[in-house]
Amino acid sequence: MQVRGLLPLLGFGHELSEEAEEEMEKVEELLLKSLGWKGKGLIRSACEAEANADLHTDNSVDRKKEGSLRFYKPKFKYIFCDMDGTMLNSKSQISQGNASALKEALSRGIKIVAATGKTRPAAIQVLDEVGLAGRDGILSEHSPGVFIQGLLVYGREGRELFRRNLDADICREAFLYSCKHNVPLVAFCEDRCLTLFHHPLVDSLYTIYHEPKAEIMQSVDHLLAEADVQKLIFLDTVEGVKSTLRPYWTEAIGDRANITQAVADILEIVPPETSKGKGVRMLLDHLGVSATEVMAIGDGENDVEMLQLASLGVALSNGSEKAKAVADVIGVSNDEDGVADAIYRYAF
Repeated sequence: MQVRGLLPLLGFGHELSEEAEEEMEKVEELLLKSLGWKGKGLIRSACEAEANADLHTDNSVDRKKEGSLRFYKPKFKYIFCDMDGTMLNSKSQISQGNASALKEALSRGIKIVAATGKTRPAAIQVLDEVGLAGRDGILSEHSPGVFIQGLLVYGREGRELFRRNLDADICREAFLYSCKHNVPLVAFCEDRCLTLFHHPLVDSLYTIYHEPKAEIMQSVDHLLAEADVQKLIFLDTVEGVKSTLRPYWTEAIGDRANITQAVADILEIVPPETSKGKGVRMLLDHLGVSATEVMAIGDGENDVEMLQLASLGVALSNGSEKAKAVADVIGVSNDEDGVADAIYRYAF
């Protein structure tokens, strides 16, 4: 049985920790079982032989600490990962497969950085559900990250590195349009979401996307006086965004702002000359990290610059055509654990 030769291809080698050696043994046993092998694997046999030999020596503890195997060095130091449509499946959840792969990457010393259109509280909540929030996970209030499409960037210890607000006149125009046509519109204001009227689609931001529950403001003036707005999002059907909202606002705004989409039924208005990719570049400069050390995973047109910037850009198959056109490789979909597949295939 040449199963032992497959294990290096899965990221295993020599001189490993005790925990990693145990994991490798489990992988070998699964492979042997799938092939109908009923005997012991080489790793277990070697460990048993070593244990027997240790009965006749007085340095068994030191030898156990040293181990005899190790993981290969990861190919990337950082993975910048989008969330909605990428790390999250179509139910806006992180699958166990993706969670396990992300934890494995962290255990091998790879730093995972969220680069998302979400607010920081929403991203933390989603990650907390699978045990990936906090100082030892991917994200906490003390971690670097790129949020609200690069309009809020946090650096070391989670301190604000960059903030860009949307012009108040554009916000006013958009909310007047929202009220006139009864199309829900939400303003993202750092850790808050503000709107002018109740709507089921607005509620879905909280119930499905885990964003802060939208606060209803009395008027446009009250809303604009309440907080600075980083971005606006219109919520509609896919067809409504494609055939009505996007054409109208592309023409109405011109070069005063940018139009982008992370998902097909939401249109986003952000300040000009900003993007998630620019936020990622700013954070890399702040951390002193070269793009050659980075893999990026995304799916939307808002991920295009980030995918181009990274040494390896992976667009998931469910992604936009713009994202797939610039990616180095196209992975499986977010409903097929696309992030896990990319990590196991390219990061180790």
